[in-house]
Amino acid sequence: MRTRTTTATTRLAAALTALLVLTGCSSSGGEPHGKAGSAASGPAAAPAQGGTGGFEGPRPQDQNLLAWTGDPNDAGHVTAQSAAGVGGRVTLVRIVLREQITWSNIWLGLAGIDPGAQLSNCYLGVYDDKGTLLSATADISPQLMTDAVAKPLPLAKPFTAAPGTYFIALLLNGNWATNALTLKSTGAGISVNAGLTPPRLRYSTVLTGQTSLPATVNLAEQATSTINTGWASQWYAVS
Repeated sequence: MRTRTTTATTRLAAALTALLVLTGCSSSGGEPHGKAGSAASGPAAAPAQGGTGGFEGPRPQDQNLLAWTGDPNDAGHVTAQSAAGVGGRVTLVRIVLREQITWSNIWLGLAGIDPGAQLSNCYLGVYDDKGTLLSATADISPQLMTDAVAKPLPLAKPFTAAPGTYFIALLLNGNWATNALTLKSTGAGISVNAGLTPPRLRYSTVLTGQTSLPATVNLAEQATSTINTGWASQWYAVS
């Protein structure tokens, strides 16, 4: 009787051992439990930065736009404006396109209006990286008098814009109350041009006494004296 019991116990132990071996191979993808194959049960590797699974943050296309100077959600402050300080100056804001687009509108973030302002000869336009005017709006004075919202202002002639550097130009003329007519901006102050020099300044002004956007501007003459007084980091977008 003892022999039979011992034999049965031996067979049961062998069966359990075989079962454990099979279970270990199955859970580790064919490798014994605890060896290299068991790494599959560990945490999944994070997606590579910039890959299709990575987080890239808000993009212009998320809001049916083609490009912008920054996420409008961050444009929470206003820039100080006075007719004496910026009237007649061409203000340039650099924008870099990463892909070819058809540029039809410039979106301006209008933060505040002056109902009593007297505006005329106010324009938006686009210069290339050589300072050549590619297209401009009609006089936008009426649009600066109503509805303090982000609004698209159409270019007289839409154009195909290849990837590269461009400058959005703003020209204001007339009379308005200081700090009443205001634009959306990031409020970044004089740090907006950190690491940059003419002719690649991100925010700058050129010329004075202008009543229309000139056909060409000399980007080597970009100045920051007015920018550094608070006239900087205006928000624009493209559609």
